[in-house]
Amino acid sequence: MGGCHSYPSATEADGKTLQPSDISNEKLGINNNNQEVRPYLQQQYVCQRITHTDMFALTALPPGVDKAEWLASNTVAFFKHINLFSSALSEFCTPSTCPTACGPGNTVYVWTDDHGRKLKCSAPLYFDYAMSYIQDLLTDEDVFPTKAGSVFPTGFFFLVQKVFLLLFRTLAHIYWSHYKEALALGLHAHLNTLFTHLTLFCRQHALLDSEDIEPLQDLITALGQHG
Repeated sequence: MGGCHSYPSATEADGKTLQPSDISNEKLGINNNNQEVRPYLQQQYVCQRITHTDMFALTALPPGVDKAEWLASNTVAFFKHINLFSSALSEFCTPSTCPTACGPGNTVYVWTDDHGRKLKCSAPLYFDYAMSYIQDLLTDEDVFPTKAGSVFPTGFFFLVQKVFLLLFRTLAHIYWSHYKEALALGLHAHLNTLFTHLTLFCRQHALLDSEDIEPLQDLITALGQHG
């Protein structure tokens, strides 16, 4: 079981890499969550992609492929892509810049531990918990078996839903709290592509509820108009 998709590098046709001076004169790493205009919805940014691949075809279950296997291989691939992407911005996400794990509209994400206790923690700690939790699941042979003939456990679909909720929240935090850094690093086209792929995959396979995606529904709608 391995990754089933990858993204090409951006080309000059995707637009020039933006420099920090093109965005604002604010310091990178200092959140500006309360802005009325969400920059990721602006026309010049929302239309940026790094590939023109048919995302609907990419996310659909291929004929003859077991659905659990398809979910498992895509879960692994999305985790690798999103973990890598968030790592590129990790120096800007600190307990001082992000004292809470928040998304658009200042939605606050609270971690629930193994004992059911809700922990309000900083964004870097929340997403460290999230990535560690996902990594542990993906390396557990009883949950994500890699040997031929192995059977996926009862409740596998529920666990996949939980993984994709955490991955969605990771991208939501990046859009809300670190979009200017993504712009400065020229990663906004990659971010749009990854987010579009994730949300379409979740829609195709009923992995997220409407209330889960509501904080970024405006972006999903905007990206769909430019697909």
